Amino acid sequence: MPDLPTSLGQPLGRLLQASPRIAAFLDGLGFGELPTDLPAELWIARLPQATLLDVGLDREQLAGHLRLLLESAAAPPDAMQEAIHTLTIRGGHGKDGTEEPTDLVIRAGEIVCVVGPTGAGKSRLLADVECLAQGDSPSGRQVLLNDAAPTADLRFASDRKLVAQISQNMNFVVDLSVGDFLAMHAACRQVDAGSDVVERIIAVANTLAGERFGPGVSLTQLSGGQARALMIADAALLTASPIVLIDEIENAGINRRQALDLLVARDKIVLVSTHDPLLALMGQRRVVVRQGRIAEVISTSDAERQVLRRLEQVDSTLASLRDRLRRGERIEDPAEASFAWL
Repeated sequence: MPDLPTSLGQPLGRLLQASPRIAAFLDGLGFGELPTDLPAELWIARLPQATLLDVGLDREQLAGHLRLLLESAAAPPDAMQEAIHTLTIRGGHGKDGTEEPTDLVIRAGEIVCVVGPTGAGKSRLLADVECLAQGDSPSGRQVLLNDAAPTADLRFASDRKLVAQISQNMNFVVDLSVGDFLAMHAACRQVDAGSDVVERIIAVANTLAGERFGPGVSLTQLSGGQARALMIADAALLTASPIVLIDEIENAGINRRQALDLLVARDKIVLVSTHDPLLALMGQRRVVVRQGRIAEVISTSDAERQVLRRLEQVDSTLASLRDRLRRGERIEDPAEASFAWL
């Protein structure tokens, strides 16, 4: 593996060369031509505030995104024998027997959000993907991988699961420290536990979660946000599963944009069930579920991406206020809670 930069103190051009996804990320934000000889951290420090407001990120968030993309470039490769390039959900039927009209094809590195009212069937859709259903679930759906039905060996293997799921109830019952748990998982994946993979996962999890924790903390002592941040970092940097299902992370107290960017940077196929408009608009597409069936698939439009940028600005302001309250600061200026600049 070529020598990769490990910090934002390196010239921006070196980071772009090390990770094409960093180049794509910055280009997608509309930064245009970049000062490649300037250290990345200095470039971020010099960005005008108006530019940051335009992209919906503050300096710390932008730096966090770039660090996560660097982490993903340095992470150990997945151990799957065959890469999963596409996941196809072949239509089944709704609760009333109405057929789903079309197949849904999702490609590696794509985020697809699943939306719909409570009880509409979002969890059923995720469950069908998790078990790689072959017409044997209540919905009658069939899941294909790379345009083919998975073999029984792939579908039911316990040692190399293709699908990882992060649910809204991440409650650990095993009495292990975070470090011991990650070392054990690394050993199961045949990754040297003495390497820095455990440290990287914890560092990334702390970037995602507002509350920091160390390797000596017991899993059972983690908050809901910390537990989900740990599992997302683990799924991105260590878990070999190419498909990740996320059920309701909006109330977990984690940085949602960074979490999704981290997973996509590892070419995971990501499905997110959500009620959160900010999360729903982060996906390239969203699947609308009604009465147990996929009723519509909507591609996120340019106009919706503009709305997303505004929502991220509001979310960034609220996150900053939350951090200040945690530090015991007073919030007494009404202008600090004003969103007139929108």
